[in-house]
Amino acid sequence: MPDEVRDPRSRMVYSAVQLVRERGVTATGIRDVVEHASAPRGSFQHYFPGGKDQLVSEAVLWAGDFAAQSVTGYADTARRPTPSGLFAHMVKQWKRELTARDFQRGCPVMATAADLVAADTAVTEPLRTAMAHWQDAVTGELTRMGVPARRSRRLATVMLSTLEGAIMLARIQRNVRPLSTVVADLAPLLDDAVVR
Repeated sequence: MPDEVRDPRSRMVYSAVQLVRERGVTATGIRDVVEHASAPRGSFQHYFPGGKDQLVSEAVLWAGDFAAQSVTGYADTARRPTPSGLFAHMVKQWKRELTARDFQRGCPVMATAADLVAADTAVTEPLRTAMAHWQDAVTGELTRMGVPARRSRRLATVMLSTLEGAIMLARIQRNVRPLSTVVADLAPLLDDAVVR
């Protein structure tokens, strides 16, 4: 659990993220979240008067922020940032996560979308916001690396869609090979988009 997740409210949001990643929104109960967060009984209503929708909305927004921060942190760790390097950085995190957790936990944004996107719920707008924040972060990094702005936006869509699909395939196959494949095959397309 990250250091900033110390108070009961933050722990419940973080716990919701982790449980949704594993079970989906529908199968994640409030009691499960409170127990996972080691939060005081009865505290849920106090912190989340909007109920489960409020909690899931905040969890999705937290996940979108986390993903965006990981993307924007890439340039600080790379000697020579490239679009393919950024994508490999995004994938590397998932390879580690999936193997460390025996492929049990996927992306909380994708899990939420799979459960709720067919119906317009209170979580729909936060879900869109989380995805937009993540996509904006990828777009911004690509643009800083020399990819034209319009092309950056399209490539960000390709990168996120490819990553989410590869995560799903890796979980189904219980093997990180799909993640390795997309990094290798997408690299030339991404790097060729840089205007030199």
